[in-house]
Amino acid sequence: MSPLPGSTRLDSETANRLLVTAVANVRRDYPVHWTKLIHSPADLVPHRTLHPVFAGSYDWHSCVHQTWLAARLLRLDPGLPAADEARSVLTELITPENCSTEAAFFSTDAGKYWERPYGWAWLLTLDAELADSPWSVAPLAQVLRDRWLTWIRDARLPIRVGTHTNTAFATSLVLDAAQRRGDTELTEACTSAALRWHLDDVGYGGFEPDAADFLSPALAEADLMRRVLDSSEFGLWLSAFLPDLADDRWTTLREPVIVDDPSDPLGSHLAGLVLSRAWAWRSIAAALPPSHQFIPLAQQAADAHSRLGWDYVFGYGYAAEHWLGTFAAYLELGSLDR
Repeated sequence: MSPLPGSTRLDSETANRLLVTAVANVRRDYPVHWTKLIHSPADLVPHRTLHPVFAGSYDWHSCVHQTWLAARLLRLDPGLPAADEARSVLTELITPENCSTEAAFFSTDAGKYWERPYGWAWLLTLDAELADSPWSVAPLAQVLRDRWLTWIRDARLPIRVGTHTNTAFATSLVLDAAQRRGDTELTEACTSAALRWHLDDVGYGGFEPDAADFLSPALAEADLMRRVLDSSEFGLWLSAFLPDLADDRWTTLREPVIVDDPSDPLGSHLAGLVLSRAWAWRSIAAALPPSHQFIPLAQQAADAHSRLGWDYVFGYGYAAEHWLGTFAAYLELGSLDR
């Protein structure tokens, strides 16, 4: 079977398998992972009461990006065998009433920080994906866009971790969504933050990976900066940020991490790290000026990570399957059409 548009290896059979998994995930209410601050027993209400659109797939942000996965696959290949069921489920969940309930939560003090920045970024990515579809999350997207702008304009420092609070990855998602939407205000805010946080970064010296990482702090930062600098500027920036990238010191970044148990929650994170490193290396190689010394290195690292990353997507239980398919699809398709 031929790959989907923009992909090199995501054929229709695999895409349908991802779609079936995504639909099952967004419908599945339990197990659920709550991360809310509870003030009294009155706050102990079913998750779907507060979040009628995004209560499935273990946690809110995973449900958002599994919904994105379903919508993206439906747009690129509307004839997939599972497409009719997927459209039915999205129509059932993404209603004006349900989206208004979600928006009402995020308009309160309880929603002022919750799921920021990772969940917010995926929601705005989903909103951009749904632009020409029968579905809309506009009421919620408007609340989170405004919340995002208020936050990022005042965010003096980034968060350089390999998990959900990483600001570079989330800002990359929002920047892509803003550009697809033609939202210059949001684009400018994200670009300004990226330059404020990272333009002067030199001589990166972190230790990667941590056991819980599903993002590389170094590569997520580089993947953001290639979006806001032209090719020659980015080449100079990367050479200053990781001047010793070809040395043995960074073998741990160039070669895929060993994942001992992909069914373990932290093991699934490391499986996701392999996938996210693959797309970062690939994008970095494409963004560098043609003669840059790190292009072969980045291409080789991208190929090694991509080959291995797909091995973890299916067959390792709900801890992995409630979210890893999104990262596999993002590796192949990105958040924007190529």
